Amino acid sequence: MFKRQLGPTYPIFIFFITNLLLLSASRILLGLWQQERVEAVNGWLPMLLQGIRIDISSLCWLFAPLVIIAIFLGGNNTLENWANFIVRFGLTALSTFIVFMEIATPAFIDTYDTRPNRLFVEYLIYPKEVFNMLTNGHLVALILTPVLTALSAWVFWKLAKKVSQNLYTFSWKRRPVVFLIIGGLMFLGARSSLQHRGINPAMVAFSSDPLVNSLVLNSGYSVLFAVQQMKDEDQSSEIYGKMSLDEVVKTLKAARQRPASDYISPDLPTLTRNQASYRGKPKNIVIILEESLGAQFIGTLGGKPLSPYFDKLAEEGWLFDNLYATGTRSVRGIEAVTSGFTPTPARAVVKLTGSQQGFFTIAELLGKQGYHTAFIYGGEKHFDNMASFFYGNGFQEIIDQKDYVNPSFTSTWGVSDEDLFNKAHEKFTALQQNGQPFFSLVFTSSNHDPFDFPSGKIELYEQPQETRNNAAKYADYALGHFFDLAKKSNYWQDTVFLVIADHDSRVGGASFVPVNNFHIPALILGENIPPKRDSRLVSQIDMPTTLLSLAGVSGDYPMLGYDLTKTENPNRALMQYDKTFGYMREIDGNKQLAILQQNKEIQGYQYDKSKLGLGPIQIPDEMKKQALAYVLWGSYAYKQKLHRMHNDVKKK
Repeated sequence: MFKRQLGPTYPIFIFFITNLLLLSASRILLGLWQQERVEAVNGWLPMLLQGIRIDISSLCWLFAPLVIIAIFLGGNNTLENWANFIVRFGLTALSTFIVFMEIATPAFIDTYDTRPNRLFVEYLIYPKEVFNMLTNGHLVALILTPVLTALSAWVFWKLAKKVSQNLYTFSWKRRPVVFLIIGGLMFLGARSSLQHRGINPAMVAFSSDPLVNSLVLNSGYSVLFAVQQMKDEDQSSEIYGKMSLDEVVKTLKAARQRPASDYISPDLPTLTRNQASYRGKPKNIVIILEESLGAQFIGTLGGKPLSPYFDKLAEEGWLFDNLYATGTRSVRGIEAVTSGFTPTPARAVVKLTGSQQGFFTIAELLGKQGYHTAFIYGGEKHFDNMASFFYGNGFQEIIDQKDYVNPSFTSTWGVSDEDLFNKAHEKFTALQQNGQPFFSLVFTSSNHDPFDFPSGKIELYEQPQETRNNAAKYADYALGHFFDLAKKSNYWQDTVFLVIADHDSRVGGASFVPVNNFHIPALILGENIPPKRDSRLVSQIDMPTTLLSLAGVSGDYPMLGYDLTKTENPNRALMQYDKTFGYMREIDGNKQLAILQQNKEIQGYQYDKSKLGLGPIQIPDEMKKQALAYVLWGSYAYKQKLHRMHNDVKKK
């Protein structure tokens, strides 16, 4: 009787229930794996119930086209048999996709502390690097995923054949009525809400632990939702709230407390005239961007004893004790230290189409002042779209993996850090001999999963060799090797060096924003840089402005970062953690945060370093307003092309 009532939609119903059970089973297994964190937020009941809600919505959206085909085209004649075949194939393909995403989830969580999201899609265009990383770090997942996926596809195909036999057909008069009933139910199931907005991840988030919130979702939904959002990235910050551009600019100017005379363009609201603190002959600038080298690996910042060379160098230069990264990806760190751009929930501007040329970087500014500008990397320059962004925005030369002749060691991500630094030293020596000032961004890669680096270089911190901690210690060793060369070079006395991490390693934890994982080292070195420790609360975006000032480079630029050679205290950090934005200030000796989440009111929290967690508090309305202004600025500036030098603006 039930089969007769459902007619040609019967196979879809069977697959709907089957997938619902599979997704719930997967969620339970993942919850048992992360049981401690689920129970810490009393998460079992909301995770499972809201998870079913998300799964029903997902399946309604995915199977809706098949329902339409089955109702209006399904039957027993030749054309209708083809429709039945399409439904059978669609059920198999969609169900296989769902299972594939769930099978791939544990390895992704193990690396990124969340379900597959936009990163899963972004990395698909780098099959070589991803395959090597999986081979070296997740071999079991690499083997099991295709095997289990293929087995699932075979089982689903057989099941689809079985449940598609001897189907009843609706009369043509009944089909519109059936469509209205079933279609209406699926529409309600897909929206899962009678409110203005349909269901979304923010609606089912219930805890302060992002991982647990992601377990509510299923991985197919998480990835497809991320893909859908990627289409509207130029307006992405509007998920946090609305504020006009004029009000954003007014708020930011008030927060920065610079005189009105510093702002020199009606077209570019943040373009300012900047006078360098150092007034002598302009110096070279070298930024050493250390892959994943968070403060947790730096002994002098209270981390593990893995950085003897950095710790020694810290006694010779300007060390920032209280500096925070803007994000959790390398491109976000590149965005901050080369362009001083504020983070948004969109991809970093390195990867966005609208910023591949005419987007401000300090390489552009320095190139126009006679500097040779270069990006020096041990891997392949195409990765993360770096080559396009750099070439289009002021970098005159890129050195990547193909430019190394007989490197001593090559890993998944490129040549070793020692090979990289030897090449950089060789390049700097030649440039100095030519008498041309230079700016170079040197980006390391050895401290990256799967953590393969040359043997015999360090005393291992732990066994086996290929671990996160050992790789961090090798990165420190290679850094020391470079500065041994640099101090004996002909360019040392004319160069300002910045050593800074792009982000921490494996950022995660049971918090809206894991503040401890955004704390990174930053050290400025040079012959005339006096040793000191700076406890001001600062951000990665303050580094390019400070370097220009130290190097004696005055100019007009749109960056919001502070010149830290001045006595003023920025007292703010910007932290983008997936779709959550944190704006941190120190008030009465305590670190307080405004937390911005999608379609939610701004909430206040206090960071407890001893517990590595956040506790709810009341924060000033002005702080909430500043937080919204900072995060909206990035989207406005990208969309309206406001992050430019003045002579790049087209006349209206």
